[in-house]
Amino acid sequence: MSSAHHERPVVYHIPACPFSQRLEILLTLKGQLEAVEFRVVDITRPRDPELLEKTRGTTALPVLETPQGGILKESLVILDYLEEIVPGPPVRRIDPFEHAIEHMLIAKEGPFITAGYRLVMNQDRAAREDKRGQLLQLYADLDDFLVAHEASENEASNFLFGRFGLAEVVFTPIFARFWFLDYYEGFQLPDEARFARVSGWREACLAHPAAQQVSREEIVKLYYDYALGFGNGALPPGRSISSFTAHPHWRDRPWPPADKYERAASDRDLGLA
Repeated sequence: MSSAHHERPVVYHIPACPFSQRLEILLTLKGQLEAVEFRVVDITRPRDPELLEKTRGTTALPVLETPQGGILKESLVILDYLEEIVPGPPVRRIDPFEHAIEHMLIAKEGPFITAGYRLVMNQDRAAREDKRGQLLQLYADLDDFLVAHEASENEASNFLFGRFGLAEVVFTPIFARFWFLDYYEGFQLPDEARFARVSGWREACLAHPAAQQVSREEIVKLYYDYALGFGNGALPPGRSISSFTAHPHWRDRPWPPADKYERAASDRDLGLA
């Protein structure tokens, strides 16, 4: 990893990371994807000492380095920074009150993400329904928020303010990662009135042209180890290669077994060996 100065901001990231995808979506909406240089970090290997020095020992990604050598962490912070410095149409709301509303919605992303990841990483069959119920309650809370802040001029749109904005940038990658819940947990939003608004929002977000960086197949295959309770490149027992490895490419691997509670697949089963 070179320490030489660079002309563009550099983002150190994991390609399949939802927090990195947020940045890619924002830049795509602005038509400025080349404004940032993305450098891939292989989480299946020990962190580069030079990167650890830049981040003062933390390993969470993405991390942005400015051309002057400044370091920014946390995807929401980096989103605000890129919104300020990158030319193009504004993604966040210009009106201060509307901007505050979208931030109220964004403030709900932490518990929502946590509940989804706890469900996919759960290994206790008896705990499934409780964890599923917790996630459904958070979906219902999102639905209630969207309904409460529906403006008459936005009724024809599924988005918060009639167009794909900052709140959509934040939540869309999480909706995409939750494809692993569909596959490994059979999770679906019930066809009930209390989920109608959030269901429409989720589908509109996932279908947006600016948010097509990942596919369901990619997420399901790369996140298999999460379904066994092992995240961030950690290896399940009996395995020697992480499902997050770049080689072989995920397209060249078979689909993992969907029943994560029945048995754990081997490296060979997953097409890794």
